Amino acid sequence: MSDLDSKHPSDYEKQPSNVDEKKDLKDVESVSHDDDENFGVLETERDVATQIISVHDDPSLNPWTVRAFVIGIGLSAFGGVLAEIYYFKPQTVLVSTMFLAIISYILGIAMETFIPRRGILRYLNPHPFNKKENAFIVIMSSAAATSALATEVLAVQRLFYNITPNPGASIFLLFSSQLLGYGIGGLFRSVLLYPSKMLYPGVLPLVSMFDALFKDATAAKKKLRLFWIAFFAIFIWELFPEWIFPLLTGFSIFCLANQRSPDFTRVFGGSNGNEGLGLLSLCFDWQYISGGINPMAIPLRAQFSNFIGYILCMVVFVAVYYKNIWQAKSFPWLSQELFYANGTVYDQLLILNDKFEVDKTLLAEQGLPFYAATWVVQLLSTNLGMGATFAHLLIWNRDDMRKAWSWMSPSGVRHIWQNFNFRFWKDDGMRDLKDEEELDPHYREMLKYADAPNSWYIMCLGASIIMALVIIYKTDSTLPWWGFLISVILATISILFFGTLYAITGLQFIIQPFIQARGFIHPGKPMANMYFVLFGYNSVNQAQLLLRDLKIAQYTKLPPRAAFTAQIIGTLFGAVLNFVLMNSIIDNQRTILLSVEGTNVWSGQQPQQYNSQAIAWGALSHELFAIGKRYQFVAWAYLIGFLVPIPFWIMYKLWPKLRTDYLYTPVICYYIGWLCVGINSSLFSYFSIAYMSQWWLRTRYPGWFIKYNYVLAAALDGGTQARVASLLSSILLNHGHCRLWSSSFLSLFSVQRVIHICFRNGGAPTKMAITIDAL
Repeated sequence: MSDLDSKHPSDYEKQPSNVDEKKDLKDVESVSHDDDENFGVLETERDVATQIISVHDDPSLNPWTVRAFVIGIGLSAFGGVLAEIYYFKPQTVLVSTMFLAIISYILGIAMETFIPRRGILRYLNPHPFNKKENAFIVIMSSAAATSALATEVLAVQRLFYNITPNPGASIFLLFSSQLLGYGIGGLFRSVLLYPSKMLYPGVLPLVSMFDALFKDATAAKKKLRLFWIAFFAIFIWELFPEWIFPLLTGFSIFCLANQRSPDFTRVFGGSNGNEGLGLLSLCFDWQYISGGINPMAIPLRAQFSNFIGYILCMVVFVAVYYKNIWQAKSFPWLSQELFYANGTVYDQLLILNDKFEVDKTLLAEQGLPFYAATWVVQLLSTNLGMGATFAHLLIWNRDDMRKAWSWMSPSGVRHIWQNFNFRFWKDDGMRDLKDEEELDPHYREMLKYADAPNSWYIMCLGASIIMALVIIYKTDSTLPWWGFLISVILATISILFFGTLYAITGLQFIIQPFIQARGFIHPGKPMANMYFVLFGYNSVNQAQLLLRDLKIAQYTKLPPRAAFTAQIIGTLFGAVLNFVLMNSIIDNQRTILLSVEGTNVWSGQQPQQYNSQAIAWGALSHELFAIGKRYQFVAWAYLIGFLVPIPFWIMYKLWPKLRTDYLYTPVICYYIGWLCVGINSSLFSYFSIAYMSQWWLRTRYPGWFIKYNYVLAAALDGGTQARVASLLSSILLNHGHCRLWSSSFLSLFSVQRVIHICFRNGGAPTKMAITIDAL
């Protein structure tokens, strides 16, 4: 046995590295030839995980450096502050993992290059910057770079209910709501993280970029050259659609052919928010094409089901609107607002009493609100997809589901009790493994490191529950203790099912309406509904983020305890920054945030929307969605969705050649309501690129696909986000004002009028959307 093998597994985390990964790391990927005929077509998740991502690990690389903490905390502050500021902006900014990875790489290489390795500064530059440090920084900063949902709840309380919980209670509310999902998700690692089938396709471009940046093999040099060429090419190109020539965001020949038809605008428009379905529109802006879901990363099987849902969405929307179902023509074509019967926006505050509960007399005076018909379809299809998810996974992935709940058996409970260490800080993290041939190769490499054991996640979960049970009474939430426990149970079930679907397909369902609908157990209490959603929905989202980051750690061979540390520090630090910024903004911009219009600098649209949904679901769910009421089919959709996968399963058993097993029925159902809001001009370009990448390149040029597809995807995302960040910086330095060239520039080509062809028929005012999307 070698000296390296004889060391205790936990010692690997603590070894200082004197190895330059870029020079000494051997290229052990199974692909090392240039000829396409030497490669087979990637078919399974295991093929993708082992051919696209390097399996090799160098245990001497050390992530525990002062440099990693300095850069990580700095980028956490940047991301957390920016995310909270732009929660109150008319534009949406989400700081992506890819953007943080590129910035952290540049900062790390700069520190390696310019800081001397002697004297006290040697702690900032102990050895060459390595892949594990970069992954550590990305995980920490991405955990912080979100606007915590709890700040949304606190903002709504301050703005609309004149309730200001004390700072201590607010901070602990943030901590408990952010860590609750971590505790639950961490206990599902054996099912949602370790297996090869849990691919997490969205992180493949990021990890492929790491492999290219930190390897010195010939194939890696070619990847790196392609990466930087594509990066700077898209960086230059994005200046045109983002600033100089906005027409490139969406261009419709059909709108040009019939400029005065609102029907054409509804179907073929989509360059502006809530305008149209974007059928056959052309988009040349990668920011909107990628939009947080890179079409070159999502597997073809998921893309195919997504495309079927997209086609059905257009058919259903058009049918519902022109058949005037749910009085569709009385309300806007696409909207998520509540309306009076005459089509004006509904004022929810007029139906609440001084205790912020629905007053039946006031409700009778105002009348029940209406939704736009397309938004009703979105609610219905979301519920349809939720029900289909449970049935689909129970039918096609029943072994995984059974394994996930094996801990509830008497033997499982006995095993947990016998092995649980109440001195969790002394748990050595050793793992007993069976069936090693079935282990994911990346996971097998991780076994040399001490694990962050289940006891850590149990303590995290227990502390979060205890804090939450106290805080819901200290913050005047009106949510009873039993309602909180129901939200935790619902979150646990949802994390397993929707986390499985996300891990396999890379498509993340927004299940807030599903959780919010369960808040009908607190009728007439919108604030209780908000807190129910906070602990139910936010926990699912946090668990998915945790497992995604742990998959990044598994692919990059970052020790589990380093990943856990980075996640906890980033999450707690980001939550504190969110709270401080939220209070400061509300104190200084309260009047603007309460106005419907807002300004070009500040807007309260997001807290207003959250409050509206809480009132609709928490206060009016029985009046709107109960059996026999106006939107009763929204509730029935859960049961119908549960039945949808069954015919496909029966057909597969009777006629397997039909390959109905290839379809993800939850994805089809969910995306029937996909086009309900936003800019929809990018979808034709999105699916065209997805088809070219995941079918044409993968099957016709498998060698090129394996070596370069995901690196190119990372470069396109990274260059786009760098360009958007540079424009964003310019706007911030100009005090929120954006000087566009578009009007004068376009007038030179006499096409200024064309820009407004698809905007004039009821479209919303044009805004410059500055978005750095998440992976």
